[in-house]
Amino acid sequence: MSINLVIAITDGVWFEMLRRQANLSEVNFGAPSAANFRALQPGEMFLFKLHAPRNVIAGGGIFA
Repeated sequence: MSINLVIAITDGVWFEMLRRQANLSEVNFGAPSAANFRALQPGEMFLFKLHAPRNVIAGGGIFA
C-alpha cells in the first residue's frame, strides 16, 4: 500500500493567524501560480512545515 503526501513550507504568521481562529473546517494555503497543483489527488495528505528557525511540521489536512 502506498501513501501519497506533500510537505509544503508555509509562513509562520499565516499559520498563527489561522491557529487563533475557532472552528475552522477549511483553510487555504494556496500560492499564486498560473499552473494547477497536480502533486496530490483529492483525499491525499498535505502537511505544513514552518519556515526556519522553527522547522517543524505544524499541521496537515486532506487535499480537496
